[in-house]
Amino acid sequence: MNFIQTKLPEVLIIEPKVFFDDRGYFFESYRHDKLEEAIGHKIDFIQDNESKSSYGVLRGLHYQLPPFAQSKLVRVIKGSILDIAVDIRKGSPTFGKYVAAELSEENKRMMFIPRGFAHGFAVLSDEAILAYKVDNYYSKESDRGIAFDDPALAIDLQIESDAVLLSAKDRAQPLLADVDKIFDYDDDLYA
Repeated sequence: MNFIQTKLPEVLIIEPKVFFDDRGYFFESYRHDKLEEAIGHKIDFIQDNESKSSYGVLRGLHYQLPPFAQSKLVRVIKGSILDIAVDIRKGSPTFGKYVAAELSEENKRMMFIPRGFAHGFAVLSDEAILAYKVDNYYSKESDRGIAFDDPALAIDLQIESDAVLLSAKDRAQPLLADVDKIFDYDDDLYA
């Protein structure tokens, strides 16, 4: 596996080594020891999730507050998405910055999004199926979000704005500057 550091140092793009032959392909989609080595701390994924969405669907930008903050390891089984992580740790040198990467069934790339970052994705293909691991359970009381179209973030979704399909929840998310609770850069989110 190749671990690629992004402009947000804690967010990683992971490129697996894919072995092709006349029967198809094989790759390791997850190696616990290699990931822990790359991120520099322990991680314990406790749940696998899968979602299916059509072109233009945007899910996010979501996060959960401690003690239910989540790290995610996202990959695409079918189709293509623009996967997005936003640093929402007050005091961080990259606070309010984002990184986005295309994850697809062709490139087999994955993205690791640590605690302290909001996450979302936009579907670029006709349909996309995602599989992702999380290291904490869902908590409705801790569930938060920020607006994907916050002008301060200036996220390029790579789809036309009139094609974006949002849930009512995501349509009502606040701007980052108006969020009442986020993370502090000095918090130890893995303690």
